[in-house]
Amino acid sequence: MVKKNAEKDVGFVRQFNELKKKHPDAVLLFRKGDFYEMYKEDALKASVILALKVSDKILPLEKDPIKLLTFPRHELDKHLPKLIRSGQRVAICEAIDRPELMKKPKEKVGEELKETNTSNKNTMAKKKKEQAVQEEPTQTVKTAAEEKPAKEMKSEQQAEHKAEAKQERKPREPQMITANGEKVSHGHAFQSTTNPADWYFTAKMDGVQLKPQKMDAADLAAYQKKEMTVPQLMEKYYPTKLMPKVSEETFQMPKQLSGPDGAITIDKFNVYKEKDEQRPDYGKYKFYVQMGDTKMSAVASREDLNAYFDRVVSPTQLVEKNFGERLHLQSAYEKYRLPEGVDPKGVRVAKDHSDNKWKVSMDLGDKGKTGKHEISFDDGYSLFKAKTATREQIAAKYLNTEITGMLSAVTNKLEKSASMKM
Repeated sequence: MVKKNAEKDVGFVRQFNELKKKHPDAVLLFRKGDFYEMYKEDALKASVILALKVSDKILPLEKDPIKLLTFPRHELDKHLPKLIRSGQRVAICEAIDRPELMKKPKEKVGEELKETNTSNKNTMAKKKKEQAVQEEPTQTVKTAAEEKPAKEMKSEQQAEHKAEAKQERKPREPQMITANGEKVSHGHAFQSTTNPADWYFTAKMDGVQLKPQKMDAADLAAYQKKEMTVPQLMEKYYPTKLMPKVSEETFQMPKQLSGPDGAITIDKFNVYKEKDEQRPDYGKYKFYVQMGDTKMSAVASREDLNAYFDRVVSPTQLVEKNFGERLHLQSAYEKYRLPEGVDPKGVRVAKDHSDNKWKVSMDLGDKGKTGKHEISFDDGYSLFKAKTATREQIAAKYLNTEITGMLSAVTNKLEKSASMKM
């Protein structure tokens, strides 16, 4: 029984190897009884996307154990959409459970064919001799070609010409090649059939159709005037498709991140859709991260979702960007800067005695003072306890919009007075 199962497994892997040569860019999903299986590089790739464990399996004809990923048949509806959303081409295969069907005894088949061909030749020769003895019938009946109507003959000739033209047709040259070597073709703009005012841009990458993106009116006009090329439109509407991919290793958990009190271990990271109808972010896609007993989630932007599924940023980078302030990371506050020319000495962070809350404000001198804005607990902790944020960064986070408005108002006032003097 064990030997029989081993032979079956060898047959399944042989099927995988042969199909992989024909479809190298597809993930092959084999149905085997009540389970689905993936092998070798497909198993490793799928394990990252589906967050499933890969096991090693030893087979008689393989030097090293092969990678194997398996899940029950009833979980296909859960896992297949994840693979497709991540940009993978998936081919579902029916595994042949009889390995001997895959074997082709070439020598024996050749002998049989040779014998059959010889006997057929002898029979045919004998028939020809018999037919030669008989008298030839008088040609009172027209040939099949003469009997056919002219229209039918013409349609057959057209079909033959079309078939020849199809064979001679060369493959379409790519409009661009990405940093990952993927070929972009069929890039074009098209008008919506439901709303003629809307136009969309789309293209194909390695033959796979991309989801159409709604175009700005300015981009459409520039494209129609040939002032904007397909590579430029790809860069604007599919930026993450053009970026270099990070290694699959960066998606293997756990991973470590430098925190204010030492290394932070990321145990789990994935994407999910909020299903709680009572929550304000119901129906939105969110990032989920688990670090020990700490669990966090945040609404994911479209840009970050595309970057995650296109594998151009690592989970560690997404954690740093979306959860950095809650983890009190110094890198999370480096993006906050006061407008140029503003003196940081005017920043004030103090507890408001009227409501006992910590607030930030700024004195701009003769340009006026900003209002007081309450700061979050995480920002207060980063400022006072972890020391990973500065007063200037906190002020920039909460006050930059107000400060910019005040500065522009003063500039407009000066320009108006100067024009009146002239």
